[in-house]
Amino acid sequence: MNERPNTATQGHKSRYLFLFLLGLTIGIVATVMAVRALHARKDHFPESVMYVQQWHMGQLRTNLEQNRCAATDTVPHLRTLRALADDLEPAFPDLRDDQRYVQHASNMRAAVDGTLASPPMSCQALGAALKSVDDTCRACHQDFRS
Repeated sequence: MNERPNTATQGHKSRYLFLFLLGLTIGIVATVMAVRALHARKDHFPESVMYVQQWHMGQLRTNLEQNRCAATDTVPHLRTLRALADDLEPAFPDLRDDQRYVQHASNMRAAVDGTLASPPMSCQALGAALKSVDDTCRACHQDFRS
C-alpha cells in the first residue's frame, strides 16, 4: 500500500520550524540590543585618555623614525600629552586615592614638563625624551594592568 503523507502533520512541522526560527531571530535581536545598551552605559573616558596618549606617543615615534625632530614637529604632541596627563586621576577615579597611582601620574607630568621646559632640538634628544615618558607609562602599566 502506498501511504500518502499526512498534510496536517506536514503543516504542523512547518509551523514549528517557523516559530523556532522566529524565536531564534527575536532572541538574537534582543541579545544584540542588550549588549549595545550595556556597552553604551560604560564610561569610555579612561580608554579614550589612554588611546589619545598612545596616538601622540606614536606620532612622536614616527617623527623620530622620519628624522623630523624639530621643535615645531614635537612640541604640539608634547603639549597634548601634558594636557592629557592632567586627566589621569579623573579618568581613573577608583585609583585616585592610591598613592602609587598618584605618584605614577605625577612622574608622567614631571617627565613631560621636563621635556617641554627644554624641547628636544635633535632626534637624539627626542629619543631620550620619549624614553623618559615611555618609562613612566610602562611603570604605571606594570603596577595597574594585569
